[in-house]
Amino acid sequence: MWDMLTQLATDRLWIYTGIAGSIFGALFLFWVKDTYIAFWIFTKWDNILNFLVDRWGWTWFKHDPEGWKKINPKLTSKVQELENRIKKLEKTKKIVIKHKG
Repeated sequence: MWDMLTQLATDRLWIYTGIAGSIFGALFLFWVKDTYIAFWIFTKWDNILNFLVDRWGWTWFKHDPEGWKKINPKLTSKVQELENRIKKLEKTKKIVIKHKG
């Protein structure tokens, strides 16, 4: 066991290959992220997670659509302020703003 630890400490090739592999992996993911195959893989992954949620009730895979509000309280307050201003303008100026959603 001591020989293995000594060899691991003196032989540093595993460190360099790990770093190089991480860099090349990150570069590949950055390159492939906007391609059709990435969209297809993401869709398949999403379907698998939805299956697990439905089949076994694994709720930790569920996405909370209001989760961003908890993470970004300043942005949430600004969005709410702008929505209130729009509603106020719609009432006072008789402006009708068509929006999606």
